[in-house]
Amino acid sequence: RKIIFEKQWFYLDNAIGHIYGTTFEVTSGGNLQPKQEVEETSTETKEAGTDNRNIVDDGKSQKLTHDDIKALKDKGIKGQEIVQQLIENSTTFRDKTEFAQDKYIKKKKKKYEAIITIVKPSTRILSTMYYAREPGKINHLRYDTLAQMLTLGNVHAGSKMIVVETCAGLVLGAVMERMGGYGSIIQMYPGGGPVRAATSCFGFPKPFFDNLHEFPLSKVQSLLSGTFTTETLPADPEENALVDEESNGLSEERQTSLQDTEEEPATEAPMEVNPTEEQDTMDINAEDVELKENKEKENKENVREKQIKQWERRKKLKEAAALLREKNADGLIVASKFHPTPLLLSLLEFVAPSRPFVVYCQYKEPLLECYTKLRERGGVINLKLSETWLRNYQVLPDRSHPKLTMSGGGGYLLSGITVVLEKGKSDSSNSEALKMEEPSSKRCKLQDLPC
Repeated sequence: RKIIFEKQWFYLDNAIGHIYGTTFEVTSGGNLQPKQEVEETSTETKEAGTDNRNIVDDGKSQKLTHDDIKALKDKGIKGQEIVQQLIENSTTFRDKTEFAQDKYIKKKKKKYEAIITIVKPSTRILSTMYYAREPGKINHLRYDTLAQMLTLGNVHAGSKMIVVETCAGLVLGAVMERMGGYGSIIQMYPGGGPVRAATSCFGFPKPFFDNLHEFPLSKVQSLLSGTFTTETLPADPEENALVDEESNGLSEERQTSLQDTEEEPATEAPMEVNPTEEQDTMDINAEDVELKENKEKENKENVREKQIKQWERRKKLKEAAALLREKNADGLIVASKFHPTPLLLSLLEFVAPSRPFVVYCQYKEPLLECYTKLRERGGVINLKLSETWLRNYQVLPDRSHPKLTMSGGGGYLLSGITVVLEKGKSDSSNSEALKMEEPSSKRCKLQDLPC
């Protein structure tokens, strides 16, 4: 299919079979050809100005017009030669400083040289791309915040993780990449099914998905209360298929009987009919019967496919529920658009003691409420509410400095570690503490008072 990226369009057919990191050049017709390593001719000139204060950007410094550049492209001239001609026809290029000349050349090369490098997808690349292009889809989760989540959540191979996210599958893909196909992941999802658009971009092999389970958030309370059922999903696809076949057989019998009753009055009609007309009617009836049979077969196949899918879904739900009932998850990661407090308080029941949990939110106030609720509830230690600060730097010879544009905020993280919560002992200890807080003199006075 046709790929459109950065104002370039091309086909990826010729890229199949090459290793990651190969650089391609887009030729005419959108075909890709591996770029040969050729020593680039230095386009830099020795003449350079001392400063740029006298240069005025009035749009008249370039002699070549858009039509001239288009004509050069139509002739098949390569991008490198077009850049060289732009430099030669610029009246202000020689007056610019060396740094300004480098910047100008880089800018024109990016615009006119159709060069593409295909890199292997990774968490860093995908998170940077999503944050730059579509931050709303990942709840404005910045790449350094995602790295903090993976570190604080202690995600590693062989662990059993619970992931709740509405970030198009980016957080799930990052956890899967860190685990390397070892261990198990339970994805809790809202709505009809999990969204894994970003997860599919990682290009994981099939074994990675064998230990990936999914469970709806709507059934968490029923699982905790012990009333969880898979409702009216079919138990076995074969049994249901047999029932459908029997019902279809009955319907076929009814159809044939109806056809017979329809044909009977036709025989009572006068017999003055041409043989050619009789043959035509017989052919039409035969075609109708064939069409009906084909439709019935298609309906049977569709029904059976749906039943098999429902059965597989029920089986997966049972497996995920069995894993959650063990209540020994090694970690919990939450990065969703929903309020974190009810999610975290219910899902912490499935996490084993002395295990980490991390909650991401774009705003601070929901996490502050979650923080206070956890302190009241107990069962957690080392609670931290943090915000990471990020600044990009340009590192170049003689001109390294922080970039002028920087991110305003990357969201907030609430992290902590679970411990065993004994409700009976905590209640009695609280009552004893309240008694101890009451001064002895006050207790004596209350006892001495007359009735």
